[in-house]
Amino acid sequence: MDVLYKVNEGMTYGEPDPYAEENCFIKMEREQKELPLFEDAKDRLPRPVWDGHDDSIACYYKAWQIAFSNLRRPTEESGFCSNFIDTAFNGFLFMWDSAFIVMFGKYGSRIFDFQATLNNLYSRQHRDGFICREICEDRNGEHFFRHDPASTGPNVMAWAEWVYYQNFGDKDRISKVFAPLFGYYRWLKENRTWRDGSYWSSGWGCGMDNAPRVQKCYDESFSHGHMVWADACMQQILSGKILCRMAEILGREAETKEIEEEVKMLTDYVNEKLWDEDTGFYYDLWRNGELNHVKTLASYWALLAGVVPKERLPKFIAHLDNENEFKRLHRPSTLSADHPEFRPDGGYWLGSVWAPTTYMVLKGLEAVGEFDLAYEIARNHHENVVKVFNDTGTLWENYAPDKIDHGSSSSRDFVGWTGLPPISVLFEDVMGIKPDGQNSRITWRVNLTERHGVLKYPLGKEGELDLICEARKSDTERPEVTVKSNIPVTVEVVWKGGSYVINA
Repeated sequence: MDVLYKVNEGMTYGEPDPYAEENCFIKMEREQKELPLFEDAKDRLPRPVWDGHDDSIACYYKAWQIAFSNLRRPTEESGFCSNFIDTAFNGFLFMWDSAFIVMFGKYGSRIFDFQATLNNLYSRQHRDGFICREICEDRNGEHFFRHDPASTGPNVMAWAEWVYYQNFGDKDRISKVFAPLFGYYRWLKENRTWRDGSYWSSGWGCGMDNAPRVQKCYDESFSHGHMVWADACMQQILSGKILCRMAEILGREAETKEIEEEVKMLTDYVNEKLWDEDTGFYYDLWRNGELNHVKTLASYWALLAGVVPKERLPKFIAHLDNENEFKRLHRPSTLSADHPEFRPDGGYWLGSVWAPTTYMVLKGLEAVGEFDLAYEIARNHHENVVKVFNDTGTLWENYAPDKIDHGSSSSRDFVGWTGLPPISVLFEDVMGIKPDGQNSRITWRVNLTERHGVLKYPLGKEGELDLICEARKSDTERPEVTVKSNIPVTVEVVWKGGSYVINA
């Protein structure tokens, strides 16, 4: 994979897309700001408080230390427009890695604009809307030609932008990213669909490189296998819904009618063609019309996409709580343990636990109201990541499902998306703090009994909050919460015994 395609070699292909032409990042001037150092930034970061869990706090700061060591400035030759955090892999900026990295980076946004990392992917959008999944950081080139089955995807950048909006309510950011995201959505619709409107990808294109999803006659990493890819369909639904919500914020609803129609069609397709009632699971569809019956976490994009009918939820979600499938020592494994190729040491996507797919599952469970299971999985994932940190002193690309260790094929110091468990999962899923920046509101689902919380928690454009919950004797005892804020804020405290509201 040493081929490097220059961006301008591909710019002449395809009809111009009006949304790609509207893209303001393509001609944006190159940022010249100096990069912050972790030593200078540490005391300005949100400060987690969790009595008796000093190792979790140490892991949290280690994640930030590695993250700040990966900050980069754009070179003139690269065509990048913004300072960014490197994927920390091979000198290329990865699309889906970056989308997940900014989901924890948002907590450090007052020090460094991690979200601007995505600006560089938008700045390299082609005139027809295409964005390559791997773009070179030091030259104006990319790793794949647009029609390579592994050239792009998965379509998760819109979700990354929406997560940022939920924290900060930044309408100006939405107004800038809407056009490139819409242009990319339209390119996928034109170039990644079969005749029936369903979507395809590849092992590399979907990000789950060697997951055994296609028929054995196809290459599992680089071929589309003439298959309908469940996650590609569901991600298009999710991105389409987010684009429609962005359009409402911007007063551009009339432009997203085509998206609304496709979302409805794909939702019906997923539920009619990809669901197996006997096993209660969504599967990929092989070219011969058979479901592949390979259970991977790829199917749980259905929760975030909001496509699962209420009556199917219990059966579908139960797989996550089955010890013979996804509920392993470290959960959730990305490949179900009842598959013959499952590996207890992970084998990359043959069972390893990965921060991005785990985060996706947690957000999906919360979206359908399964808060207790989300907490159980989050607590397990966070604890095991911290245990491996205690043993090795660092964070890893992925983790073994059946032992407390990093995966058999795993890069160390990977922050990278593994900043998610010690930062985002800690705040959002273990501590249970959920932001609504647009409305200056916090929902705090208190599960922990130790004294815990966050100091200098960022909310909205200007908000900085201190959130502390005192120790309790049991999880049914009413939490005593203290809130200090420099802006008016509403905090709803929820626990097993009830809820109450604090206006600070």
